Amino acid sequence: METYAFRLRKGQDLRQEIQKFSKTNDIKAGVVLCGVGNLQKAILRMADASITKTWEGTFEIVSITGTVEANDCHLHIAISDATGKTFGGHLKDGSIVGITAEIIIQTINGIEFKRVLDDTGYECLVVNEIEKK
Repeated sequence: METYAFRLRKGQDLRQEIQKFSKTNDIKAGVVLCGVGNLQKAILRMADASITKTWEGTFEIVSITGTVEANDCHLHIAISDATGKTFGGHLKDGSIVGITAEIIIQTINGIEFKRVLDDTGYECLVVNEIEKK
């Protein structure tokens, strides 16, 4: 296992930067252990996959979790507004870091994640063992 920590700055796209980091570091199977920071724009898909909502303002990242690999990531996020109201969903591209975001990713040895379109109509996680050399 390896653990990576990195910081994003104001104006960066949270999801795209996590994906880019995973690709740059050739992560085969990883999980987001921790993520804290701030968003100035949040684009989230709600549990009903046809509803996507956008918020602009200042939001604290309360939690972010998900799976990552070099070619894709599946991330869920909870954020809170200035009143403390907390809401969340599936993180979409276009969610922009406000002040900062601190992300910790841990890899899992011996497996790789892939996403494959299945009978749900979504590209879902498939876990494959990696042959040892």
